[in-house]
Amino acid sequence: MGNLNQIGIIGSGSWATALVKIISEKPQVSVRWWIRNSETLDYIKEFHHNPRYLSSVKINLQKVSLHGDLQSIIEQCDAIILAVPSAFLHEALQNISLPKNKIYISAVKGVDPTTRLVIARYLESRHGISPENIGLIAGPCHAEEVALEKLSYLTLSATENALAAQIESLVQCRYINTCINNDLYGAEYAAVLKNIYAIGAGIAHGLGYGDNFHAVYTGAALREMESFLEALHETHRDVKDAAYLGDLLVTCYSQFSRNRTFGNMLGKGYSVKSAQLEMNMIAEGYYATGSIYPICNEKNIPAPIIEAVYKVLYSNANTALVFGQLSRQLF
Repeated sequence: MGNLNQIGIIGSGSWATALVKIISEKPQVSVRWWIRNSETLDYIKEFHHNPRYLSSVKINLQKVSLHGDLQSIIEQCDAIILAVPSAFLHEALQNISLPKNKIYISAVKGVDPTTRLVIARYLESRHGISPENIGLIAGPCHAEEVALEKLSYLTLSATENALAAQIESLVQCRYINTCINNDLYGAEYAAVLKNIYAIGAGIAHGLGYGDNFHAVYTGAALREMESFLEALHETHRDVKDAAYLGDLLVTCYSQFSRNRTFGNMLGKGYSVKSAQLEMNMIAEGYYATGSIYPICNEKNIPAPIIEAVYKVLYSNANTALVFGQLSRQLF
């Protein structure tokens, strides 16, 4: 496995911007950043910061080159980090050839809605990428705290520890602590599920539920996550580790959690569409719920929280009624 010196970052949202910041600070590493919107690309070239996300982050254009041609970036880089919202990833890669000898690192934290697969599985099935060439960047971490250089934590996952260690070397720095694991699929599913649970936590907050309920809710969410992971990818894991419980906690409780914010708006009476229109960022949990709930039904996985969130998002159910029923199931 060669050195990862040329890194392509695909996407221009908050997490992509945070990753550009982290990785471009590494000596001997160059970043090629694909930005689909030409106006955003031109703005960053002129003013050295992203106009829409994490605008306080200064982009070092001596280490970061900006590109609108995705295929050229993929061909020139040793590793490609995917940080596009899951709903748009298939479209972005539709006419792109992914060389089999490259390293592909998912930072998406979502499910491809066209296949209902997490990104590692999607890269395997749709693009023929070997699992040994796929990695994952997981939390618990929010892009906003990375921008502020607050102490943050990342879990780097791959089927082989050697690749996870290489990815770790790209992101570990004075304000990023890291750990590695080899539960590639479980850690990625956990990163998807916690967004669904965060929407539910936000709904409960918007409805006026207090800390006592949230404590019971989060414990139930962790148990539900563990059952789901065992059904889809049985392996040795401790769901109390940072990639599972830690990421769940920060996403359910943090002021920076867009999924919790989205759920809070629904709990306060917003319609799904009006909440989506008002938010500046994608709430990955919305798309994840639409993909994960059918999997629960197909696999007969008991998932009352996911079912409750699905009813609110996709069945136009009464939010207060659904969560009133849920509250009697959790304890």
